[in-house]
Order: sequence, then structure tokens, then C-alpha cells
Amino acid sequence: MKVVVGSPGTWSGLLLRTGQCVFAGASIGVMVSALGFSNYTAFCYLIASMGLQVLWSLGLACLDVYALKIKRDLHNPVLVSLFVVGDWVTATLSLAAACSSAGVTVLFARDVHFCRTIPQFSCGRFEISVAFAFVSTNYPTGQLSSICCWQITSFPNFGELHA
Repeated sequence: MKVVVGSPGTWSGLLLRTGQCVFAGASIGVMVSALGFSNYTAFCYLIASMGLQVLWSLGLACLDVYALKIKRDLHNPVLVSLFVVGDWVTATLSLAAACSSAGVTVLFARDVHFCRTIPQFSCGRFEISVAFAFVSTNYPTGQLSSICCWQITSFPNFGELHA
């Protein structure tokens, strides 16, 4: 099977997973440093979702490091299917959390003007955290999911395995 840039067990895959983990961790760090974030469910959901994203990405990055160290091929149909399902679940949860947090942030900044009327309100940090969440969710997850889906269909006897 052809090795694709960003696929599991490659240097580019490790780089994508590491970036995903770093941006999700940055989103958590910035949100936790914002005053009063815990009063809003969307922001708490963002932290929980990004925490799951960090754990998933860190686990797969460690698997990539292990595969690179022992020169093991991770292009097993069952293993790649697990990566795809895990990426889809974490991407769906993370995107939902980022969108809901972005909606609350826009509400605070533009509709009810909390950012102008309450100076100690952390609107800037909310915006930065949401931006990090979108970066963590959209680019690497979309890239990795499309690569893994392409790899699943490229197995020579994929139909025979699931028939």
C-alpha cells in the first residue's frame, strides 16, 4: 500500500497529531486563565472537548513515535478504521464545542456588549481560546480523517474483509 503524507506511523502524521495536541492544550490553557469561564456551559464543554482531543491526539502521537522507533507499519485495516472513527468522534465533539463557544463569545461581544460594560470580563481570552479550538479541530482532523478514509479504501481486499 502506498504511504500517504500524514498517515499513521509517519513523521508527517506525528507532526499533525502534535500540532493538534498543542492547539487543543493552548485552547484549554487560555480558557482556564479567563475570569468567569466556568459560569457558562459552552465554555465548560469546550474545555471537556479539548481535553478529550488532547488525550486522543497525545495517545496517537505516542503510537506514531513507537511505530517510527521500531519501524512498524500501522496500515492495518482494523487499526486505520479505529483511527477514522476516533477522529470523527473527537472532531464532531470539538467542532460542536468550538461553535457553541464562538456563539456565546459573539453574543457577549456584539449583542449584549458585556465586553465594553464589564471591564474585567475576559472576552479577548474567550476569543483566543475559541480560535485555538477551531485550529485544533478543523485543519489536522480534516486532513487526518481524509487520509485515513483514503487508506481504508485503498486496501487491496477491503471488500473481502467486511463481507
